[in-house]
Amino acid sequence: MIENLETLLALSRTGTMLEASTELRVSQSAVSKRIAVLEKYYDRALIQKKGRRVVLTQHGKQLVDKISPILSELRDLFVDDIGSGKGELIIGVSQAILSSWGPTLFYKVQQDMPEVNFVFHAHRTPVVLDRIRSGEFMVGVCTGLDSLDTDLQSELLFQESMVLIPSGQKKIKWPVKGGLDVITIEDQSGAWRSFKDDAKRLNIRRSVSLESFFSVAQMAIAGFGHGLVPIGVANTLKVPKDCVIDLSKQGLSRPVRFVARKSTYSLPIVANFYQALSKSPSPKF
Repeated sequence: MIENLETLLALSRTGTMLEASTELRVSQSAVSKRIAVLEKYYDRALIQKKGRRVVLTQHGKQLVDKISPILSELRDLFVDDIGSGKGELIIGVSQAILSSWGPTLFYKVQQDMPEVNFVFHAHRTPVVLDRIRSGEFMVGVCTGLDSLDTDLQSELLFQESMVLIPSGQKKIKWPVKGGLDVITIEDQSGAWRSFKDDAKRLNIRRSVSLESFFSVAQMAIAGFGHGLVPIGVANTLKVPKDCVIDLSKQGLSRPVRFVARKSTYSLPIVANFYQALSKSPSPKF
């Protein structure tokens, strides 16, 4: 029954059978069967289709509201054992971080914690935060402001510069008269919420949004438009430095932060990980 309830929670987070199955690492048919078992057990419709997405019915929402804290508490029973007994730290990381400068930083940190086994999971920031709340991840290293996440313990590590990759890597002068249309990350990204006001202040207009900064960068490199991405992404893709426009001096950057639940923040393994992160030199861009 617990795995069926976990499936309903995953579906409430993702909104599609495909994304829920990917998150849970099971088939879409398994997701459908688990939901069907729940609906039969409770004798209520818990989900309904809305276009290509799936939304919870009122009964589904009520059930999710009830079971979320209970399942989180059940996971909490074993967090201390995992952290101190096995010496294992389960870390959620924003995809753009783990795909660029993150591994180098984490490798340095692990040298200070050789007795700990790091287990990494890469997701978009909202997913990382949800999985921290649910107890699936012990800590997270992600982007965005903490103003909407007051239920979590959040510490700023550093600011990562946002840069412009000119369309087709053809040099442009900055600032551009009349403003600039760009391709950049979607609304749901924690990073976008953190720098959208500064982008507006600099008269940078988002004309196209994508789910991945690496996709944004590749589209800009190919010539589909100017791309607004973190500097770590541009460096990883080896975009020529004399082509990239660094906007950090104009106040455009994204915060990188350490996040954990308040109930797990005091665990020695979590506190030691944060201390090692905060003492490590910021990535050199």
